[in-house]
Amino acid sequence: MADHEPEVLSGGNMGQVVRVGDTVVREAGDWTPAVHRLLDHLERRGVDGVPRVRGRTGDGREVLGFVPGTVPSYPMPAWVWSQRALLTSAQLLRRIHDATADADRTGPWRSPTHQPAEVVCHNDFATYNLVFDEEAGAVGVVDWDYASPGPRIWDLAYLAYRIVPLTTVDEGDGFTPAQRLARLDALLRAYRSDATPAQVAAVLRRRLLELADFSEAKAAELAKPQLRDHAAQYRRDASHLLAT
Repeated sequence: MADHEPEVLSGGNMGQVVRVGDTVVREAGDWTPAVHRLLDHLERRGVDGVPRVRGRTGDGREVLGFVPGTVPSYPMPAWVWSQRALLTSAQLLRRIHDATADADRTGPWRSPTHQPAEVVCHNDFATYNLVFDEEAGAVGVVDWDYASPGPRIWDLAYLAYRIVPLTTVDEGDGFTPAQRLARLDALLRAYRSDATPAQVAAVLRRRLLELADFSEAKAAELAKPQLRDHAAQYRRDASHLLAT
């Protein structure tokens, strides 16, 4: 690691991430052993595109393998809204969920457990944490520190929120309401889910309200007022989903 110049990676609101060669160094906490057991489990199951555990630094931070590819950030590039990105994201989530169905659930986890705990959820399976390849689409996902046990639809609904998208914000995608509904249907079929759009909306509303509460608490804790803006947006979007 000493042979490589550290590079602070952009994006994220919760802590600094530094790339050193083919590794990533991040904050660790009480939740880290549970996350490392999960990542090791995924490696044993042959799931590609997730960070490999490399150990700890002398000061206790975690060291993970770097996942090569492109992680988009806002404003999202046009290719994020492609059908390939949509379908491969859902297929990747399905592979990961299937692999975690028999994973060790022992905590503590950084996020609360949600019932029914069918799988171990990533809890932020979204475009800005997905790793893309120009030809293959979504090939990986990073930022696992908020993972915890939960129902499949908890992750699936949040992916839909970000990639369909189901927000009230103009993401630059240009989709009509009918096109968004068609994209949601395609996402559900790619995941092989029997959930209805109404069920997705109901779970997503709970997810957004919980996320709004979390963002407001973190805004005060981390002195990051922009997180209050995020919380306000989540509440607006939750109200929109309820109305529709």
